[in-house]
Amino acid sequence: MNTLQAIVLAIIEGITEFLPISSTGHMIIASTFYGIAQEDFTKLFTIVIQLGAILSVLVLYFKRFFQSFDFYFKLLVGFIPAVVLGLLFSKKIDELLESPVMVAISLLVGGIILLKVDDWFNTSEETEITYTKAVKIGLFQCLAMIPGVSRSGASIVGGMSQKLSRTAAAEFSFFLAIPTMLGATAKKCFDYYQDGYVLTGDQINLLVIGNIVAFIVALLAIKSFITFLSNRGFKIFGYYRIAAGLILLIIHYFIHPLTVI
Repeated sequence: MNTLQAIVLAIIEGITEFLPISSTGHMIIASTFYGIAQEDFTKLFTIVIQLGAILSVLVLYFKRFFQSFDFYFKLLVGFIPAVVLGLLFSKKIDELLESPVMVAISLLVGGIILLKVDDWFNTSEETEITYTKAVKIGLFQCLAMIPGVSRSGASIVGGMSQKLSRTAAAEFSFFLAIPTMLGATAKKCFDYYQDGYVLTGDQINLLVIGNIVAFIVALLAIKSFITFLSNRGFKIFGYYRIAAGLILLIIHYFIHPLTVI
């Protein structure tokens, strides 16, 4: 991976992290076209730079993180399902990270679901997050362990299924991402060293650049998404996912295989 590739992947991450279109899926596709998707450092990079994007939430919602200890406990409760399932299926998740076809299928199926979400869950104005709701949203978030299933999309839909408003569901999804991505980053770095790899100076620089770029781009993207989601809903993202999934499948099966599954 070179600096330009790192910057492009970080821009993709910053733009897509808070949209229900899968940031990991888009980075897998981009890194596949670059021919670096199966490199161990690329897999580490695509996880670690998500932390940079997620930390933009701390800046934009700084005051919200000091509202009560109850808030932190609810985040912890919502985070637990990802910890358990992440530890149980970490190897399988790594294998799926090499498959653009899995991403394409997930994009397609998720797009169809997003077209129906606003009809399934009538828009509500409820904003209260209970512990039960936090657990259920955390379970929905775990669907994003499948590449192409958006973490933000899954957890927002999970929140709406618990009668939360779009905005409340989206904001809790953003907050929940912080412990989730902190945990995922720590686990990925630990596994990387356990497998015998040591980061070089150039790789550390790429990680720093990637996190900074993802952080800045995410700052610009997150507020726009909240406004759009509140006013327009999910359908445009559903259409985008369906189109992207179909295009990727056509490329893979009729033009040139993206990878070997």
